[in-house]
Amino acid sequence: MLTSRTISANDIEIFLLEQGEGPLVLLCHGWPELSYSWRHQIPAIAAAGFRVVAPDMRGFGRTSAPADILAYSLFDTVGDMVALVAALGEKRAAIVGHDWGAPVAWHAALFRPDVFSAVAGLSVPPPSRGRGRPLKTLRDGGITNFYWQYFQAPGVAEAELERDVGLTMRTLLGRGFSDAAASLFVEDGKGFLGNPCADRPRPDWLGEADLSYFTEAYQKSGFRGGLNWYRNLDRNWELTAPWQGAQIHQPSLFIAGSKDSVVTGLIGGKRIADMERVLPNLKRKLIIEGAGHWVQQERAAEVNAALIAFLRAAQ
Repeated sequence: MLTSRTISANDIEIFLLEQGEGPLVLLCHGWPELSYSWRHQIPAIAAAGFRVVAPDMRGFGRTSAPADILAYSLFDTVGDMVALVAALGEKRAAIVGHDWGAPVAWHAALFRPDVFSAVAGLSVPPPSRGRGRPLKTLRDGGITNFYWQYFQAPGVAEAELERDVGLTMRTLLGRGFSDAAASLFVEDGKGFLGNPCADRPRPDWLGEADLSYFTEAYQKSGFRGGLNWYRNLDRNWELTAPWQGAQIHQPSLFIAGSKDSVVTGLIGGKRIADMERVLPNLKRKLIIEGAGHWVQQERAAEVNAALIAFLRAAQ
């Protein structure tokens, strides 16, 4: 039976969904998502014999959102997951992440192999620390309108996204990231949403009740907490210097949609082909044909089957 509660860990209050008994599995969502984004995975993985916990990540939903931008580095977000495992009374866990949750999962496995026994990442490839700070690298390459850059100035993206939260969530979840030009690059004067359309048809996987859940949550929380993750991109690069070239040796799994420009475009395209260099124990690289960025919601059955098979084999 699915339950929810709030638990203290790493000096914040973490809201979580929980179901099942057995080895612990943490599900880490991305932006702009919530623990609810794992609604199809939680019961399926629990039924397969696992204790599944999906938190609202730091700054999202009903979890604490510290005011300090510097409180959203990978050290903080990974620290939350390490502390959560202990607060749940466990010593080991498998960790799964989607979108921004994927870097948390990958780095959790990298930083604390004694805690995280297996790792799966959805939509965002494993870490490959570049030669320079990400934002500086973009500028040096002549790129000035990538969405990471648009998200940097506090208050700018918040004002746009919070103007009409229902329209924002319909646009972001309905559009996905299938068209890199439309979703990853920001045209002057148009903002991140471009030309949002109130009568945009919902994709089949997103019900009105689902859209209402996300909308009501973000109307209460706002978007600043999640956007602060992007404001630590360069700082994350600085903090992870000791792990330059490091590998993740635990059993690993990667899943993405073939129409997700996050993996085909600027961010991840180059890292898909050679991820085995970072993941020498990669068990499967699953690219789901026709799926977009919200892969665990769009193609739940295929994602569930892959995750369950992986988690069982990793025990």
